[in-house]
Amino acid sequence: MTDDQIRDYGDELYAAMRSRTAIRPFTERSGGISLDDAYRISLHQLQRRIDDGERLVGKKIGATSVAVQRRFGVDQPDFGFLTDAMQIFAGDPVDIEATLIQPMVEGELAFVLKRDLTGPGITVAEVIRATDCIVPCIEIVDSRIADWRIKYEDTVADNASSGLLVMGDQLADPRKLDLVTLGMVLEKNGEVVSTGAGAAALGSPARCIAWLANTLGRYGHSLKAGEVLLSGSLVPVEPVQRGDFICVHIGGVGRVSTFFT
Repeated sequence: MTDDQIRDYGDELYAAMRSRTAIRPFTERSGGISLDDAYRISLHQLQRRIDDGERLVGKKIGATSVAVQRRFGVDQPDFGFLTDAMQIFAGDPVDIEATLIQPMVEGELAFVLKRDLTGPGITVAEVIRATDCIVPCIEIVDSRIADWRIKYEDTVADNASSGLLVMGDQLADPRKLDLVTLGMVLEKNGEVVSTGAGAAALGSPARCIAWLANTLGRYGHSLKAGEVLLSGSLVPVEPVQRGDFICVHIGGVGRVSTFFT
């Protein structure tokens, strides 16, 4: 794609986000897009947000579990960026009509780094050594693509279908946990709707962070000290609407909840 096409597609996604209006998938348009095109579109949309005064605070990997990949018809993880405008404080309500179009929730571990990780070649052991703490998190995924009719290039272009994130206020040391076997329970309106374990995300949430460091490293980006890194859902995505109360419990880590208004 030409630079003008990249800019136009990025501007279209940005306008869709601001107006809460879904658009036709890029992969259904004439010529389609490549993965590199999709990544450049994502960066253009991110720059628009930064120009608006938002600040980059982290990165994410998505579609790490088989359940999530099957749900959206993709066959590999995706990646995106997190800004301060996407963060919700633990326990605070989420205004579902302020920025979201077709939201769903996921339960995740958020890694907070104490030193940089620059791929390729990052290992799981290096991820653990570089992590300051992990925090329970609810990621609210959303898509600017109509009816979640996405292919892999669509979701990469659309910032890995990111919406918002709700981080808990309990901190855990990953060196004291078995990240493969730790369990997660997602409750919706007081009822358990799904359960999962660390192994659901590429075998371990730490392996997801290594994948993210190595993948972004090929594009010249590092994972930075102090950044929040979402490691992928351990449970299937769950649709939400106004009035829903979501709570995620993670064994050995803590809980986080939010209410959709």
